[in-house]
Amino acid sequence: MNVVIVGSGNVATVLAKVIHKAGHEIVQILGRNENRAKVLANTYNATWGSFKSTPYSNADLYILAVSDNSLSHLDLYQNLGKKIVLHTAGSVSMEVLQDLSENFGILYPLQTLTKGSEDIYSLPFLINGSSDTVKEFVESFAKTLSPNVSYASDQERLKYHIAAVFVNNFTNHLYAIAEDFCSKEEIDFKKLFPLIRETTDKVMKDSPKNVQTGPALREDIYTMGRHLQMLTSQPDIKYLYLKLSESILKFHQKDQQ
Repeated sequence: MNVVIVGSGNVATVLAKVIHKAGHEIVQILGRNENRAKVLANTYNATWGSFKSTPYSNADLYILAVSDNSLSHLDLYQNLGKKIVLHTAGSVSMEVLQDLSENFGILYPLQTLTKGSEDIYSLPFLINGSSDTVKEFVESFAKTLSPNVSYASDQERLKYHIAAVFVNNFTNHLYAIAEDFCSKEEIDFKKLFPLIRETTDKVMKDSPKNVQTGPALREDIYTMGRHLQMLTSQPDIKYLYLKLSESILKFHQKDQQ
């Protein structure tokens, strides 16, 4: 299958790698940054250009791996008539593509993607299409990329995206806060790695609700008081500690009622 990718960032780079690995031909890369598009295109002997360049006319599929903001400015792109056009965003309706083509849909990788991502050949994809024909086409294509493919409506995909923000973005932010705290207090953040691994392993095997631990769950006011006293000089972290502890208490008290 001949594929045009619009975008040259992390998602576009990883998808290009997966699509090429699956035996498809990437015929063109279009990007906001034409130099980055050129570098990516050269990897696959494809042509390149900017968002305003004329798309390769004989492609079977056009994938818009661009930011949510770029999807709100589709006047940058040329109308593709009846060609199948997909976007890869988690929180944008597929209907945003309806003025770009009669046939449109979704190819959303439910994974954090960076250019150096390694385990990329079993990505979970959420898909959809504007008609049964498009849905069948997208499913067939997606299953050449990964065995983990499922349908999701716009609302379902948005819900998955919200959940993903909690388990990935927010969790990583807490890691960053802990690392910064360790650095300021001159202790070794890396000593927490076994704990991070153990927690991740547990939530893969059981409900996170069932494996929750810590002073907030135990309502250990003495320990929490000592922690808060230590955090007096760091009010932002202290506030976050209080709000998260309060959330844990409320969440588990709700289940006990």
